[in-house]
Amino acid sequence: MALISCPRAPLWLGRLSRRLCARHRACTGTMARPRRFTVELPDCSLTHFVLGDAAGHRDARLTELLGPPGRSYALCVPLVPGEGCGPRVQAARVYQRLQLQLRQGPLQRCELSKLLGYGPSDQASEAQHGFLLRDPSDHPDTRQDLLQLLGSCQEAARLHLAEFQADSQGLLWQRLWELQGDRQVQVDCACVLPAPEPHLHPLLPDLLNSAVFQDRDAARAVLEECTSFIPEAREVLDLVDQCPREIQKGKFQVIAIEGLDATGKTTLTQSVSESLQAVLLQSPPPCISQWRKLFDDEPTIIRRAFYSLGNYLVASEIAKQSAKFPVIVDRYWHSTATYAIATEVSGGLQYLPPAHHPVYQWPKDLLKPDLVLLLTVNSEERVRRLQGRGQEKTKEEAELEVNSVFRQKVEATYQRMENPSCRLVDASPSRETVLQTVLQLIQRAGH
Repeated sequence: MALISCPRAPLWLGRLSRRLCARHRACTGTMARPRRFTVELPDCSLTHFVLGDAAGHRDARLTELLGPPGRSYALCVPLVPGEGCGPRVQAARVYQRLQLQLRQGPLQRCELSKLLGYGPSDQASEAQHGFLLRDPSDHPDTRQDLLQLLGSCQEAARLHLAEFQADSQGLLWQRLWELQGDRQVQVDCACVLPAPEPHLHPLLPDLLNSAVFQDRDAARAVLEECTSFIPEAREVLDLVDQCPREIQKGKFQVIAIEGLDATGKTTLTQSVSESLQAVLLQSPPPCISQWRKLFDDEPTIIRRAFYSLGNYLVASEIAKQSAKFPVIVDRYWHSTATYAIATEVSGGLQYLPPAHHPVYQWPKDLLKPDLVLLLTVNSEERVRRLQGRGQEKTKEEAELEVNSVFRQKVEATYQRMENPSCRLVDASPSRETVLQTVLQLIQRAGH
């Protein structure tokens, strides 16, 4: 089926699209459940739209986002049928590979944004990650290049390419394409309509399955799915399986110290451990830290599972050492969960899970510290300290430096953690002053 190539289609496109929708329903017997989508805009707000059968009214915001000039395309990676976390791991790998390929070669001409597809309910396993692409020049080869790219993803469920076009009345339509041999075939169409903003971010039902793991078995199941293509995953699992499930903290205090970049966390944890003659532990622990770079390059669900299991390895060591000495932990579960939430929940501060949401709760099977301290610094001191740093930064630390919204989300997420919550410590004063403040807080907690 040939596609009208002009930027603005004639009036009869809407009538043709409605006929195609009716024909699609007649062939399938039932209409697929409407999908809703959200895209993050440059101002960190989210806009939502839904696909419908009947034409609606012109929406200026959607037209600016998806309509002319240029042409916009969208694709989402669906979950293949299956039990457990396997489908999510597979979809995450396909998504990452598509992301890399969309940022190179001829498709670099397209502006790339993250797209999230979700269902009408708040049930888990409905979110689909994808991309919104805008070709400012409306290059004649873009659709063919995208379809060929999707056709190369043999391990995924059939991927469709959505293309957006405005008719002469300014109404937006989406046509769904797939590659059948050498032919580009239109398989569906729908009108693009504005959708109300849901009460909570649409990713939240899936967050506990794909980024924040609330027990050891959930994180372990993800790495088990990875052993065929990441040999090191088996080594991590072997270490985790050696840790007893039922452990208890010893009679000495366990203090977790968290902090963003330039708060002096590394120096402080060393000073506190020396002052208290305590054992200093880190998460992830040295026994798996040699694989940290490897897992940092993996999709979110795999990377977060690795760090989650690192906490259980640290917990086993905490149980042993706290029977004999005080224990200081340089980052623990709060850090793992905070960065997962702040990274995966798109948009600004207002879209974070509300306070007391289950995602902020400490895992029931993970050993708790007696006290969690969160180091903070004011913006002026932070800039001064960053200028004097020469050490290599992680991707997240680099993002904290340049993205003020991300930093605000990380700080807010830390402060919403519960059971135990974080005790804030102003780390802007001198090192000695901060050390004495922390030691006093630890002493009071011990009493």
